[in-house]
Amino acid sequence: MDELTRTVIERGDLAHLALFLWASGASALLVWALREMAKVNQHFNDFVQEIASLNRLFRKDD
Repeated sequence: MDELTRTVIERGDLAHLALFLWASGASALLVWALREMAKVNQHFNDFVQEIASLNRLFRKDD
């Protein structure tokens, strides 16, 4: 990576390197956020399933 960085700086493409790093960071943040949303969605789904099972349990007692 050091050689790549040196080559980019020597060619004067520092703006391209900065843009690439920003885009990589933004993409990584998006992937992390989507994974976290999927986890939260699964936890919420588990919660709703438990509430539904409690409702079925109490409905049978009536």
